[in-house]
Amino acid sequence: MRITKLEHAAVVIEEGGRTLFIDPGKFTRPVAADASTSAVVITHLHDDHWTPEQVERIRTAKTGVPIFGPAGVVAAAAAYGIDVTPVEAGDAVSVDGFELRFFGGEHAVIHRSIPVIDNVGVLVNERFYYGGDSFAAPTGVAVEVLAVPAGAPWMKIAEAMDYVEAVAPSQSFPTHEMLLSDAGKALSNARIAWSTEQGGGTFRALTPGDSIEL
Repeated sequence: MRITKLEHAAVVIEEGGRTLFIDPGKFTRPVAADASTSAVVITHLHDDHWTPEQVERIRTAKTGVPIFGPAGVVAAAAAYGIDVTPVEAGDAVSVDGFELRFFGGEHAVIHRSIPVIDNVGVLVNERFYYGGDSFAAPTGVAVEVLAVPAGAPWMKIAEAMDYVEAVAPSQSFPTHEMLLSDAGKALSNARIAWSTEQGGGTFRALTPGDSIEL
């Protein structure tokens, strides 16, 4: 399995000649999809995690590619004529060599004035976990690689650190950091690294285009 970090919240996973895209949003450069694309997972409806333009690039490269997301994404995508298969916490899907299990259910609270939307975290092939905009940890799983939110209006670094310690992954890397300066990235990387090391894991300070091979 190869896990490649893209800009901000997007991740690409490759295994056995097949490709899975997760959360290609507005802060991510146009994705380079091709016929190897097996599926797309969108964790929630915010446009830093998906845009219709990014999804159309993938659908153009692979006609009929299945897209999975919670109810809010299903409704938002329908307005653009994009079909999304609804998933929620507790669901499991097998698609073209990728085993997907979904956790969580709700986006983290941003502020009491902003309604809480649905959000699913996804576990890929029992090895890689991506929680979207939530610190809901997967249960009963030994996570090999964890994508850790590094900065957002809905979080503080102490929450990310607690999350990493709860999951105790073998490896971790930062995601959701486009709003951070270089100084902010260095700070969050140091804290996430410390938390990963508490469980015996290794932190990888990936930047867009970098990969982890399993």
